Amino acid sequence: MADYTTLYSAGFALILVGIVVLIAAAILISITQGSKGNSKTAGAIIIGPVPIIFGSDKKSVKTILTMSVALTALLIAAMLIYYFLLR
Repeated sequence: MADYTTLYSAGFALILVGIVVLIAAAILISITQGSKGNSKTAGAIIIGPVPIIFGSDKKSVKTILTMSVALTALLIAAMLIYYFLLR
C-alpha cells in the first residue's frame, strides 16, 4: 500500500512544475516574438479520453491533434495495463 502523503506531495509537485513550465513558455514566447504579433499557438484540453483542441493555424492544430491522440492512446493503454495487472 502506497503512502498517500507521498502520492499527494508528488501530485502537488507535478502541478507546480506544470505551472512553472507554462509561465516560462509564455515569457519566452513574448520575448522571442517581441512586437511582431505573428505568434502561432495551439492547445488541448483532455477530459477523460476526449481531447478538445484549439489553435490559431492549421499546422499547429494538426501537431497538437497528433500529440493529444498519442497521449490519449497512452492513457488508455496504461489504464488497461493497470487494470489487468492489479485486479
